[in-house]
Amino acid sequence: MAAELTAMEKNMKRRARRRNLVAYSFIAPNFIGFAIFTLGPIVLALLMSFAEWDGSNAMKFVGLQNFVNIFKDDRFIASLKNTIVYSIFTVPITLAMALGLAILLNQKIKGRDFFRTVAFFPYVASLVAVAAVWNMLFTPAKGGIVNQILMNVFHAAPLKWAASSSTVMLTIIMFSVWKNMGYYMVIYLAGLQGISEDLYEAAALDGASSMQKFIHITIPQLRPTTFFVTIMLTINCFKVYDIVYMLAGGSNGVVNKSAMVLVFYIYEEAFRNWKLGQASASALVLFAIVLVVTIIQFRGEKNYAND
Repeated sequence: MAAELTAMEKNMKRRARRRNLVAYSFIAPNFIGFAIFTLGPIVLALLMSFAEWDGSNAMKFVGLQNFVNIFKDDRFIASLKNTIVYSIFTVPITLAMALGLAILLNQKIKGRDFFRTVAFFPYVASLVAVAAVWNMLFTPAKGGIVNQILMNVFHAAPLKWAASSSTVMLTIIMFSVWKNMGYYMVIYLAGLQGISEDLYEAAALDGASSMQKFIHITIPQLRPTTFFVTIMLTINCFKVYDIVYMLAGGSNGVVNKSAMVLVFYIYEEAFRNWKLGQASASALVLFAIVLVVTIIQFRGEKNYAND
């Protein structure tokens, strides 16, 4: 009897090992790809942030000197300030525009599906194509369409938009909001369609106005959606690169201090100046900022939920 139990236990263990092997075989390709293309570079960047390396000579350990150097660099300080300004304005404006579009296009209006597609199209369209169209509309010269409207309708002086240090960040923010609000509109639409109509009907019976329904029903019910959108928007704003390159990069891809953002600074330090240590240190600072902002947002949401 004991021998039979032992044989059964061995058989069960073999089957368990076989099942585990099958499970690991499904996980392995994704994990290997993650380890090579994500985890490995993260660990290497962490090590390089404490070293001096130009990509060809031997790596030299310098401790915290890279962090001291970047905080003494005017270009890094400017890129940090620009990234914060870009995020502060882009996040709330995109939230408001996406929510407004979602509420409008959640109504039973004629051509609703068409307008939803139009609003979402900039997000899926090629960045190169839409940036070329945007640059054509906002041409710095007086012949630009937007400048023509400013001069002829509002009797205002033409602006240089992305070609001027005073308006380049405004242009980047406007473009970012226009391009991305359609994506977050879709997320808000999903959230709106998840709100029970019974809540609105009960509020209507109590004599609540449309604004009261929006403030006391729509906004609280959309709080998880808004929290998710805010987190995603904040992270995407801090790692913005392609929009800045396309609008303010110029023919040689060089961005002035007025439009320099952190990721563009990291790129230039790494692949133009070949200061891989300082670039890694800058990337670590960017990671720390995003982590702190995300933790603050999570704690704020948790405290609000507890209240």
